[in-house]
Amino acid sequence: MDLNGFNGAWLIQPALWAAAAIAFAIVLRLANIFRYIPNNQVGIVEKLWSTKGSIDSGFIALNGEAGYEPEVLRGGLHVFFPFMYRIHKSDLVTVGQGKIAYVFARDGAPLGASQVLGANDSDDRSDFQDARRFLLGGGQKGPQRKVLREGTYAINTTQFAIITDDRVYGHALSEQERGVLDAMQLTIAERWGFAPVVLAADHDLVGVVTVHDGPSLPPGEIIAPEVGVDLRDWETFHNNFQEPEQFLRAGGYRGRQLQVIVEGTWYINRLFATVEAVPKTVIPVGNVGVVIFYTGPHSDDVSGEQYRHGELVINGGRGVWKDPLLPGKYAFNTYAGKIEIIPTVNFILKWVRGEVGAMKLDENLSEISLITRDAFEPTLPLSVVMHIDYKKAPMIIQRFGDVKKLVEQTLDPMVSAFFKNIAQKMTLIELLQNRAQIQEESAAQMKAKFESYSLDLQEVLIGTPRAANGDHTIENILIQLRSRQIAREQIETYREQEKAAVQERTLNEAKATAAAQSALTQSLIQIKVNENEGAAALARAQKDAETRKVTAAAVGQQSRLEGQGEADRMLAVGTANAQATKLAVDAYGGPEFRLAEQNFAKFAEALTKINQPLVPQFLMSGGQGQESSNAGLIPTAMLSSMFGRMMPDALERLKDEAPRADRKPNGR
Repeated sequence: MDLNGFNGAWLIQPALWAAAAIAFAIVLRLANIFRYIPNNQVGIVEKLWSTKGSIDSGFIALNGEAGYEPEVLRGGLHVFFPFMYRIHKSDLVTVGQGKIAYVFARDGAPLGASQVLGANDSDDRSDFQDARRFLLGGGQKGPQRKVLREGTYAINTTQFAIITDDRVYGHALSEQERGVLDAMQLTIAERWGFAPVVLAADHDLVGVVTVHDGPSLPPGEIIAPEVGVDLRDWETFHNNFQEPEQFLRAGGYRGRQLQVIVEGTWYINRLFATVEAVPKTVIPVGNVGVVIFYTGPHSDDVSGEQYRHGELVINGGRGVWKDPLLPGKYAFNTYAGKIEIIPTVNFILKWVRGEVGAMKLDENLSEISLITRDAFEPTLPLSVVMHIDYKKAPMIIQRFGDVKKLVEQTLDPMVSAFFKNIAQKMTLIELLQNRAQIQEESAAQMKAKFESYSLDLQEVLIGTPRAANGDHTIENILIQLRSRQIAREQIETYREQEKAAVQERTLNEAKATAAAQSALTQSLIQIKVNENEGAAALARAQKDAETRKVTAAAVGQQSRLEGQGEADRMLAVGTANAQATKLAVDAYGGPEFRLAEQNFAKFAEALTKINQPLVPQFLMSGGQGQESSNAGLIPTAMLSSMFGRMMPDALERLKDEAPRADRKPNGR
């Protein structure tokens, strides 16, 4: 036995088996019999040969021809007929959160002549994950109207190229196709198309939409009308241009749309429609907005027969709207119309150079140049307060275009001419002195003229006329007027000072009265008290008088009665005494003797009652021999004198009493 031959055969056999295994593996790989597809990828099947030959058009084999198959392989191990297929791995299409992806169909029916994007108006034509269904359903090649939202899609990237913000998913793309898709990606990025349209509330914006697909606008139209806004009709409700097929089904046109979008997030295909954000229209309080609409149906004139300066239309029609917009905030399409803001509060127009109101309506107005009757040339500053009725605001816009044109082209010439006519009839002094009267008359006369322009004149305010720069003539006249007025004021001042002096005196008297008011009040109260006390005393006196009167009457009656009784008694006594006296006198021999006897008796009684000695203790006489004879001369003389005076009187009384004694009592 050949040992060396035996050992060589043993070594060759394993090598042959290994070579056979390697060759078999190579054959399997080349034959593509077994292919494994990861779960994060899909497999695109390319049929290398077929008994049915090659496809007639396109490059997706729908009927078993050689070419790319419409179906994709999902993750797993797949077995194929050897040497018939080639498998291409492709990543799953992933669209991030809040992003939009665009689809470009590489095969399908051609676009129509007016089409920009491929139609996706059926479930078949909008299923991008089933290429066979898409192509058999009549799907069109080119960029599609439908977009892909967030998620992961198993898409045949040979049929559909997917454009996202960070890459382009596509298989077997030529350089030309790659350039087209890159250009599309750039266009979409410029339109911020990979993100939804977001209108934030804090920005206070509205979106004006321009549609780039669909039928063209009819001749004469510049804004496409609103369509598909009825939420109840799901066949045509496009939900703010997010559903292009519903928009076109509703009759939407290509071009700038009348409908706007407001705050929110809107997933809009930017190849189908672009959005321009514009501010909302705000009409402040105290104003209205007159709408000049550039689109809409033609309507009849509603301004009335008497208004001949243009036509007003109902709101929504083309032209100037009859009813203005009231204060508020509006999502108004500024490409479809214009809003003229008209003030409805009182506003002032100043004919004063350099003074401009908030609305700048009077920025081109200046003082009115006048010529007076005495050839002075002053300038007159003027202010006019006016108001616009909000219902008449559309008429002003229709007639004049805007309020500023009304002011500059109509009101300024009219007001200037009015005051020029007044000035030429007056002297400068009359113009100065009659300013208030001119102001009142001008307001009354100009009111009717303003009403003819649909304006409500509230007030005319005239300033002081002044000369042009460098002219001092008017100032000299004013100086003379001021001097004259100062003289008048001095006269009036002196008169008022005189009145003040009188008033001061009155005031001082009032102060003095006020100072003595306490005492005066006390005295008045005391007077009142005294009056009350006097009245009380008077009442008491009257009562006492009445009491005394009654008492006196009673006492008088008593006294009369007592006196009558006493008189009767005394008469009786007197009669008796008289008779007794008469008898006594007769007994003495006559009245003289009776009287002397009585006198001596009374004299003696008087001497007994006095303490003085009847005869003086010392007697002064002129001679000693006559001392005793003259000692009794004084008493004797005194007695003789006394009796001498008493006797005639007593005799007379006795003569009078004697006859009464003969009368009877009670005078009878």
